[in-house]
Amino acid sequence: MIYIIVGLSLFFIAISFTLTETNAKYLLAGYNTMNEEDRKKVDIRSHVKYFKKFHLFLGCSFFIIGVALTYLVGENAGGIFIAVYPIMAYIYFIWRSAKHAKGLSTKSNKIGIAVLIGTLVLVIGLLALGFKNDPVVFDASKIEFQGSYGEQINPSEIQTVELVEQLPKITLKTNGFALGKINKGYFRTSEGEVVKLIINSDHKPYLLFTKNNGKKIYFSSNEKKNEEIYNEMKKVLPNIV
Repeated sequence: MIYIIVGLSLFFIAISFTLTETNAKYLLAGYNTMNEEDRKKVDIRSHVKYFKKFHLFLGCSFFIIGVALTYLVGENAGGIFIAVYPIMAYIYFIWRSAKHAKGLSTKSNKIGIAVLIGTLVLVIGLLALGFKNDPVVFDASKIEFQGSYGEQINPSEIQTVELVEQLPKITLKTNGFALGKINKGYFRTSEGEVVKLIINSDHKPYLLFTKNNGKKIYFSSNEKKNEEIYNEMKKVLPNIV
């Protein structure tokens, strides 16, 4: 998480030095499609100054707030900040840029703001879905993992259910949601094995479900202790637990 925060902070700071009065006619959207007469009407010097100031502030604030949230609140808070803060910052940047670059198309600014607001709503929706607790429910006839990456399994398909202290070392997310301590979907381990994770929290020990075909599902609840779920399964499904 910290590496991501540091990398993005340096990226934003580096961007602040990319735009100049000289190269703006090539790099600045809207300005680069104008003819020379229209460009003279734009206060490009003011905009370049604002562009640099904004990205320097974004890079520094992103680092300070991101690190503080990650260490003082937790990785989940840091992950939400990484996903949401830059989008909100750029909505503000586009809105304010009209003042610092008079003559640029306000129509394109409005479109840009609308697109970013739509993106922000989508990101918040995905975060809400990802952070929602996906439980495991079971009876003598089935084991069902609920949520976006859930599935229903017949107990006869399960070889064992056990408690484990550690997750395998994950090297790649192949299809899923991963932010902070929340991991849901399919992930590749350092040994090349693809496992399903439904990790609603970092509560240990984790529940490991191993199917007859060797496929593994690691589970952790955010509402109940995993040991309690394990003990309940012992009573309902004593042959596999």
